[in-house]
Amino acid sequence: MFGIGKNIIEGALNTTGDLAGSVINAGGNILDRVSSLGGNKIKGKVILMRSNVLDFTEFHSNLLDNFTELLGGGVSFQLISATHTSNDSRGKVGNKAYLERWLTSIPPLFAGESVFQINFQWDENFGFPGAFFIKNGHTSEFFLKSLTLDDVPGYGRVHFDCNSWVYPSGRYKKDRIFFANHVYLPSQTPNPLRKYREEELWNLRGDGTGERKEWDRIYDYDVYNDIADPDVGDHRPILGGTTEYPYPRRGRTGRPRSRRDHNYESRLSPIMSLDIYVPKDENFGHLKMSDFLGYTLKALSISIKPGLQSIFDVTPNEFDNFKEVDNLFERGFPIPFNAFKTLTEDLTPPLFKALVRNDGEKFLKFPTPEVVKDNKIGWSTDEEFAREMLAGPNPLLIRRLEAFPPTSKLDPNVYGNQNSTITEEHIKHGLDGLTVDEAMKQNRLYIVDFHDALMPYLTRMNATSTKTYATRTLLLLKDDGTLKPLVIELALPHPQGDQLGAISKLYFPAENGVQKSIWQLAKAYVTVNDVGYHQLISHWLHTHAVLEPFVIATHRQLSVLHPIHKLLVPHYKDTMFINASARQVLINANGLIETTHYPSKYSMELSSILYKDWTFPDQALPNNLMKRGLAVEDSSAPHGLRLLINDYPFAVDGLDIWSAIKTWVQDYCCLYYKDDNAVQNDFELQSWWNELREKGHADKKHEPWWPKMQTLSELIESCTTIIWIASALHAAVNFGQYPYGGYILNRPTTSRRFMPEVGTAEYKELESNPEKAFLRTICSELQALVSISIIEILSKHASDEVYLGQRASIDWTSDKIALEAFEKFGKNLFEVENRIMERNKEVNLKNRSGPVNLPYTLLVPSSNEGLTGRGIPNSISI
Repeated sequence: MFGIGKNIIEGALNTTGDLAGSVINAGGNILDRVSSLGGNKIKGKVILMRSNVLDFTEFHSNLLDNFTELLGGGVSFQLISATHTSNDSRGKVGNKAYLERWLTSIPPLFAGESVFQINFQWDENFGFPGAFFIKNGHTSEFFLKSLTLDDVPGYGRVHFDCNSWVYPSGRYKKDRIFFANHVYLPSQTPNPLRKYREEELWNLRGDGTGERKEWDRIYDYDVYNDIADPDVGDHRPILGGTTEYPYPRRGRTGRPRSRRDHNYESRLSPIMSLDIYVPKDENFGHLKMSDFLGYTLKALSISIKPGLQSIFDVTPNEFDNFKEVDNLFERGFPIPFNAFKTLTEDLTPPLFKALVRNDGEKFLKFPTPEVVKDNKIGWSTDEEFAREMLAGPNPLLIRRLEAFPPTSKLDPNVYGNQNSTITEEHIKHGLDGLTVDEAMKQNRLYIVDFHDALMPYLTRMNATSTKTYATRTLLLLKDDGTLKPLVIELALPHPQGDQLGAISKLYFPAENGVQKSIWQLAKAYVTVNDVGYHQLISHWLHTHAVLEPFVIATHRQLSVLHPIHKLLVPHYKDTMFINASARQVLINANGLIETTHYPSKYSMELSSILYKDWTFPDQALPNNLMKRGLAVEDSSAPHGLRLLINDYPFAVDGLDIWSAIKTWVQDYCCLYYKDDNAVQNDFELQSWWNELREKGHADKKHEPWWPKMQTLSELIESCTTIIWIASALHAAVNFGQYPYGGYILNRPTTSRRFMPEVGTAEYKELESNPEKAFLRTICSELQALVSISIIEILSKHASDEVYLGQRASIDWTSDKIALEAFEKFGKNLFEVENRIMERNKEVNLKNRSGPVNLPYTLLVPSSNEGLTGRGIPNSISI
């Protein structure tokens, strides 16, 4: 045994590193077996990747693989006919063929693709090979990328785009099956493949029982009963399954129940946080893992954050002036040597390098956020404060004012009078000579309103370290297309009970003295509201959480042969895994979000309450803009909509992207559905849509707004909306986080004290040292460091990112017309990108760059890896 291992290693060291590059003599038995089959043969090419060798156990496993290879084991393939059946009406199964010239060498640290030759015995009566079985006789898994048959008699080249992990066959009840890149509606499936198609879907659904294992390929639903740990005293409500706390469903893991409360699922230990179950094919690829997007989050959770906490517990510290914040980007954060050693001793070398940065010695030195690169004080201007409502990381909340004074929809029997106290007298001097009525008729008044969303939770939030308000901000659209804030209303619940209504104060723009400092604080409270709402609602809930049921339902109900499966699956890549990781370290009880954002331990509960307002049709960009009163239908306008704020970068660029997506979806769907009857008679499609409502978004299954999925137009609109959420909407709310929020003064995540009152020590501090007073109000130094670290990670593109208009494989379908339509889609997006860049050069469009000179590029489709502030990935993958 050891002699064999020695020969294998020596042979590997003499190779160029390509697993297919050469073959050891001892493997000749396989070549002899294949060549002795006789008859005609067709040649094939297999591309796969081996799992990484990261520990002794896996290294030993690879030595065993060499041994089993020598004994005649290994990997076998059997083609399945799509045109000829066996006695049980299933497609005829061919003889086994084996990978040839397989060299079981020592794999590199980061697994790369390797190409293998394979020869299949060919029978003239076999017909078209529409699928194949694969059996992995090795002791470790590998990633099967593709199988290509070079010249099938009568059919030419046949390609199988696999992109799936294949575990040792003992892990499966049946051999794995893969289908050729053909597309069939269920009723058009060749008879020999029908049962295989149905059985594969059954396998993916599972039976809803048992704990899922790493090798399982099962997609199922569960409620959010895994974000708290009753065993250690963490209590948060279960989200989903009740009218009080509705929520989209997440992927089921089947982990054991909590010991103290069996309604909750037990949690993994922090050290195992990246080992949470999702179907293996939904996991990060090796490149993304090596880019630290997963491991850095883990390190922040279990090492860096607690380490910093211990330092600050011993030596409490605060930023004393804005220059100390600037130093985070210029000099790094000063850590005593002993503390630095403690923080980093458990980090792997690549992670250490990522956190220490390129200069080799600056721990927690951050790249300068774009918002202060060109103008260090531009962030503090009223113009930039308002501009970011149209072109910042959360451009989804501004609405046209439709009632004055602003009104509340909260139940007055529970919350009393919650209407605004703003009057015309308060704002008339800022209306540029207009009355309120005239300004509203001219579509010049706008509002960003967090009042109703936050007021029911303020008493509880403010009982934690948070001290904040529910805010309303009124703005005027100026003649030059920019917005100016008129007034900010800060409201608190009545101290003697919510039923007595709100207590509010109004704050107005000021340019001098203590009033300027007060106004700056008022804007900070608005931004704090926005940052928490953005992270939990606009970002997490409205993209990550609501899309996961679509991922699960698609895999459970739509075969890989289904055209809609092929259309949508690229837009699901990595989503289940990043969501599962978020439940472990980001949105969990006492996780990174709770400890840095103002909703604190009510964060996820708040997102559940606001899910009650979510509707699927309103996620379509045109509907969203019209609902917020920012656009009206106009057949003469681009995309059939006329924007009421012409220079609204998110909306202008977004409509271009939306239109390109919808054109592509329409071109594609019309290839397979010729009329409404085809949609209605597609039982896989109908099962998909029904399950999505009944199980995936079960708490909203009775809502009347769900599309009925009875027409081709409903299918096109629904698929366009899904792709929009997964790609452009997520890009718009995610990748601007660090460029705008990395500078914590511009977008603080929480506030720790209320507005200073005249006569208090805090007010005197505000008069004498406004920077210090501002810093004592927003996040602490610890919260700032952790928050900046989080959003830097979340704002990065991985090196293996696939962007909108691209596919990971050029052979994703065998349908040439579909490929031509997709190529047209890519060209349309290229033109959109050029138009965006041209708009950013127009000096009259002041909202495109603003006083900070930060061009709006969040909806530019393409990007390089890293922190770019642009790029639309196909999917929610970070």
